Amino acid sequence: MAKKDQYSFFEDVYAVVKLIPPGRVTSYGTIAHYLGAKGSARMVGWAMNQAHTDPKVPAHRVVNRIGLLTGKHHFATPTAMQERLEKEGVKVVDDQVQDFDQRFWNPTEELE
Repeated sequence: MAKKDQYSFFEDVYAVVKLIPPGRVTSYGTIAHYLGAKGSARMVGWAMNQAHTDPKVPAHRVVNRIGLLTGKHHFATPTAMQERLEKEGVKVVDDQVQDFDQRFWNPTEELE
């Protein structure tokens, strides 16, 4: 993927992540699928790794497909991702979002 294409994809990812409501979470793969790049969950993860310090991009709301906080190591502290989610009312136990199915936000369903 050319650098310009990667930048454009990252910007598209950030635009979707900015739409995730507080107290909700989604997955890397779901974002990739919504953007028409099914199978590019890892690329969404790379975008999130670049965005965790930008307060306009709520990267803490993006978890893996089973609700694990796999991106937590890219935040300022190992607990920052969990702390941000808990401030929004999301319960996390052992790096796992509780009530994941009820908290899950699918842009394909919510935005279409």
